[in-house]
Amino acid sequence: MQEANTHTAKRGTFSSGFGVLAATLGSAVGLGNIWKFPYLTGANGGAGFLLIYLLATLVIGLPVMMAELAVGRQARSNPITALQKLAPKGQPWWLIGAAGMVAAFLILSFYSEVVAWVFAYVFKAIGGSILSNDRHVTEAAFNALIGDPVQSLLWQWGVLIFIGGILLLGVTKGIEALAKKLMPLLFLLLMILCAVSLSLDKAGEGLAFLFRPDFSKITASAILTAMGLAFFKLSLGMGAMLTYGSYFRDDQNIPMTTARVMAADLCVSMLAGMAIFPAVFTFGFAPAAGPALVFITIPAVFSQIPMGQLLMIAFFVLAAIAATGAMLSLTEVPVVILHERLNIPRRRATLLTILGLALLGSTCALTNNVLANFKLFGLNMFDLYDFISSNVILPAGGILLAVFVGWVWGKEKFTNALSNQGKLNNPGVTRAAFFLLRYVSPVLTLLVMLKGLNLL
Repeated sequence: MQEANTHTAKRGTFSSGFGVLAATLGSAVGLGNIWKFPYLTGANGGAGFLLIYLLATLVIGLPVMMAELAVGRQARSNPITALQKLAPKGQPWWLIGAAGMVAAFLILSFYSEVVAWVFAYVFKAIGGSILSNDRHVTEAAFNALIGDPVQSLLWQWGVLIFIGGILLLGVTKGIEALAKKLMPLLFLLLMILCAVSLSLDKAGEGLAFLFRPDFSKITASAILTAMGLAFFKLSLGMGAMLTYGSYFRDDQNIPMTTARVMAADLCVSMLAGMAIFPAVFTFGFAPAAGPALVFITIPAVFSQIPMGQLLMIAFFVLAAIAATGAMLSLTEVPVVILHERLNIPRRRATLLTILGLALLGSTCALTNNVLANFKLFGLNMFDLYDFISSNVILPAGGILLAVFVGWVWGKEKFTNALSNQGKLNNPGVTRAAFFLLRYVSPVLTLLVMLKGLNLL
């Protein structure tokens, strides 16, 4: 592997503690917070599932997140160069960073298409064309969007150009500046939607679905689901946190930041559930997860609420904000690798990344129309990219990173990196995190991986 061009002197950094928190939270919060996590909580035992998720986050998510951020800040480099710098000479741990770049490309290829639907629905909500209490009307509108190859491609490319434009502004003026504006707006919109939803007649049924403990639903499968969410919801294993860690200031308290991100991320998910499910139950809809909930059920629900169109616009703007932060962190991974490894100017690296995503992502944009009958290994392109990244690359990357920190990098170097060479006092947290990284997190992540591959 050739030596890297590090560009260390030219690297951007996050300029403030709030900027660090906003950007890192923006990476963790995504569309899954809006539709997936609240539904899985309700369907798997409510408060009991939440408790298991929190425990899983403490023993899987937070230690791996701390490791990624610490490695990134210590090396001040992209994921490949960072691991190459810190690993013993000749050992190929840099492959973890390379795998993260591949995972980022695969995830962005299908995620950008879902985000394209969200952005399209912001404008559909403004126009009022989807405001109908007839589920068949909203379903037809969604099918018309995803079934049209021209619309699918144009909206996806529009989203990619939007993300590329932000990244062209750099780390401080682009990623951080936008995150500092969007994250407070995200919480404001969630609070408004919650206030309206909780005022509805059958709000109690929605809250019962979300929070009532039902321990009969806490099965082995539910526990593994909670463990998987603890890993995937924090954007781990894809190089994003490692990259953002390389932009952290020296005085940033990494354990405190990870704890705040975890708490705020969970808060977003719960507020989203409180905003959605009381309204869904009030008007007699099924609390399904995924696109059916967001693009078909939600418009029908808002059509029956006072100021429904305005609130629906707010909801899809909220979803667009959540998606933007996640896309920025993922897209930054290949951008910074191309920039620092191949000595390509950042502007050109960004343009090349967006072009590559437009080409690969088009196979997902056309999955529901032109390529509807094209499959590999029994999966369409959308599902294939999702399966490979979610069930193979991400958990494998998380396992290997934990092994690297716990068994190769070692306790002393990890402690120094996490405490900024002893300037930040957190010995108890560091000892606990290192123990979990060495003995617990890899084993539990392996179980998640085996479940995803249907081997468990």
